[in-house]
Amino acid sequence: VQLQASGGGLVQAGGSLRLSCAASGSVSSGDRMSWYRQAPGKEREFVASITGVGVQAIAASLSDRFSISRDNVKNTIYLQMNSLKLEDTAVYYCKVSAWWGQGTQVTVSS
Repeated sequence: VQLQASGGGLVQAGGSLRLSCAASGSVSSGDRMSWYRQAPGKEREFVASITGVGVQAIAASLSDRFSISRDNVKNTIYLQMNSLKLEDTAVYYCKVSAWWGQGTQVTVSS
């Protein structure tokens, strides 16, 4: 399985970004796909996940600003991040089963 995350970048506080993670290989629509993030000096933390039939889980502290979606045809998940805050600065990783993507950097500036 290969996971290719993209869409990160530098954004001002209050702005929005949409991350994508495309999966290739032995990934089926039945697999749960997830986003995690790791800020400098902190442990990696769960952000959101979605099953092939659209059942979602989002970290409670982020659910008012972040949303997750999925395109089963493209084996791709998306993370829409709105009203970004400085503390959202992190490397964002996608995950399917035991496989991790390489991460995409999100930097929120003041």
